[in-house]
Amino acid sequence: MVEISDQDFEKMVTEEYDAIPDNMLGELENVAILVANQPPGERPRLYGLYSGHPLTTRGMYGFGELPDRITLYKNNMQEHCNTLDELRARVRITLVHEIGHYFGLDDKRLQELGWA
Repeated sequence: MVEISDQDFEKMVTEEYDAIPDNMLGELENVAILVANQPPGERPRLYGLYSGHPLTTRGMYGFGELPDRITLYKNNMQEHCNTLDELRARVRITLVHEIGHYFGLDDKRLQELGWA
C-alpha cells in the first residue's frame, strides 16, 4: 500500500488529467472531478465513479444543470498500489475509464480498449 497526502494526490490527479490528449477528451464539459474516500464497508469497492448523464443519452441539457461528476476514490487506489508509479498509472486509467462513461462507453468496451 502506498500513502500520499490529499494535496499530493489532488496534484497527481490534475497532472494526469492535463496529460490526457485533447482528442481523448473531445467535448468534455460541465464535469467536476472530485477526490473522496469510499466509506468502509460500501460495496462494490471502486477506484472511481461517473455520476451523470452520458452524452449518448442526453436530451435537453443546459442552463441550471448541475455538472456531471467523476469521483476518484483515493483510499481504494492507495490500498491496491505499492508504488507512486503504480498509483499514478491507476489514476490515469481510472480517469480515462470514467471519462469513457461520460461519452457513453460501457465497461465491456472500456475493457476492450484497455481502460478497465
